[in-house]
Amino acid sequence: MSLDRPRNEGQDAAADAPWGQAARTRRWWEMGLVLAVTVGQSALYSVLTLVRRLLAPAPLGQQTTQLNPSQDTAALWDVLYRTLAVFFDLALVALVVYLLWEPGKSALRRIGLDFRRFGGDVGRGILLLAVIGIPGLGLYAVGRALGITVQVQASGLDSAWWTVPLLVLSALRAGLTEEVVFIGYLFDRLRRQGWGWWTIILSTAALRAAYHAYQGIGPIIGNFVMGVVFGWCYRRWGRVMPLVVAHTLIDIIAFVGYPLAVGLWPGLFGPVPMPTGTPTPTPSAG
Repeated sequence: MSLDRPRNEGQDAAADAPWGQAARTRRWWEMGLVLAVTVGQSALYSVLTLVRRLLAPAPLGQQTTQLNPSQDTAALWDVLYRTLAVFFDLALVALVVYLLWEPGKSALRRIGLDFRRFGGDVGRGILLLAVIGIPGLGLYAVGRALGITVQVQASGLDSAWWTVPLLVLSALRAGLTEEVVFIGYLFDRLRRQGWGWWTIILSTAALRAAYHAYQGIGPIIGNFVMGVVFGWCYRRWGRVMPLVVAHTLIDIIAFVGYPLAVGLWPGLFGPVPMPTGTPTPTPSAG
C-alpha cells in the first residue's frame, strides 16, 4: 500500500518559483516569529532553567520540577485558568496550521492531521508508544540513579471529577503543540528552504531536546532520540496523526499514572506535591 509523503524537491521548487529569494527570506522571518511565540520560546527558557539548576548548590538529582501545577488554590479558578491555558496553546497550533494553508490545499490533509486513516494512525501510535515510552521510562530511571535527571512530578490526582479530564486535555495539548510545530510545520518550511531530510530531522530533534532541558540530562537524550524516531516516521509515513496519538498516550500515562508510580517506586518519583500559596497563572511549558 502506498503511503503519503511530505512534498518533494520538485514541488518545493515550484512553490518558490513566483517569488524566489523574497519567499525564502519571508519564510525565515515567519519561522523565527512562530518559534518565538511557541516551542522556541519554551526551549530557550528550558535551557536557561537547566543552566540555573546546574549552578545551584543542590545536585541536579536532588532537584524537582512539576508538570501541570495547580494554578490556584480555589478549585473553580484553578480549572478556569488551566482550561484557558490549554485553549490559548491550541490557538497557537491553529495559527501554525493557518500559516501552512494554501489556496485549494488543506494544510491538515497535507501534513496528515486528519481522520482519513484514523485506525491505522492509532495502530502506529500505539507501536510508537511501545518503542518510545517504555525505553523512555527506563532512561528516566537510569538518569535518576546517576543523579543527572531532575525528579519530575508529573501530577497529583485528587477526588475532583475534573482532574483526569484536565490531565487528558493537557496531554493532547502537548501532543498537538510539539508534533504540529516540530514536525508538520518545520519539516514543511525547512524543506522549502532546501534543507535535506536528515538535517531537518536532527535539527528538529535537537530543538525538541532543548524544549525539555529543564528536566535534566536524561530527558534531553530521550527527547532527542524521540525526535529522530518521530522525524524518520513522518518522512516515511507523511502523517502527523500517528505522532500526535503516540505523544498524547505517552503523556496521559505519565500524567494520570504518576500517583500509582509514586506508590510503587517512591525513590524515583517522590511524593505527590501539594499546592501551597496562591500561584500566579503562567503559560504552560508543555
